[in-house]
Amino acid sequence: MKLVAIVAAAVLIGLLTENASAQAVENPAVNACKNTGLLALRERSPDITDLVMDMESLAVSKADTKVEDVAIKTVILGEAYIARKEKTGKPDRFVCLLGDKGKVLLTFFTAQ
Repeated sequence: MKLVAIVAAAVLIGLLTENASAQAVENPAVNACKNTGLLALRERSPDITDLVMDMESLAVSKADTKVEDVAIKTVILGEAYIARKEKTGKPDRFVCLLGDKGKVLLTFFTAQ
């Protein structure tokens, strides 16, 4: 009986560790959009404390297009939660455009 409990505990720990590591995978483009978006939001509203990206809703798409003479290399669409003084509201939709070398060209947030 003890062996079964030990094996079950080991399996559970393995599953928890696997899930934690899968969530910890970071995308530099997403991080760039988050950081730039947070700075832009804070300029308009200093009470904003954090921007939490909903990783499950994100669509990260490679692109090879231009807006006038500006190259667009990645487009990120998804939902993000804007935190104000430890309160997080409903998710906002966002669009982020990245150019050459991962430079953030645009972050745009809109309430749903």
